[in-house]
Amino acid sequence: MRIAVFNGPNLNLLGVREPEIYGRTTLAEIEARLEEVGAELGVTLLFSQFNDEGRMLDAVHNCRGVVTGALVNAGAWTHTSLALRDAFAAVSLPYVEVHLSNIYAREPERRHSWLAPGAIAIVAGFGADGYELALRGLVRALSRAEPSTP
Repeated sequence: MRIAVFNGPNLNLLGVREPEIYGRTTLAEIEARLEEVGAELGVTLLFSQFNDEGRMLDAVHNCRGVVTGALVNAGAWTHTSLALRDAFAAVSLPYVEVHLSNIYAREPERRHSWLAPGAIAIVAGFGADGYELALRGLVRALSRAEPSTP
């Protein structure tokens, strides 16, 4: 099973960007931990981070037939991007939405997710640990689905 891990804008700055909100764990550290969990679960992970929305859309399109599912921390695009929501719908890619902070306890503009209606689940507010929780949940959900997926 192959799982894509998509990270949106500014997540390359994790560990230094507003650590009181997002924590001190870097994106590289999150990816290293996910690699360990992926090995335990027998899944291959494909990591990417984008500060350009068009490139992320292209990457989602290119996942069709290549991965079984995705973890998505779209950052600010969660609250603004119909295009990203439509891309996931167009490729029928099951995904779990991940947020380091609890977006529902933050500013009003962060309390709406365009991705949530299409997500299998949302993990928010557990910091870097949320990625591991999301991966374990996604793999479990996909394991119950058809075995003929990539």
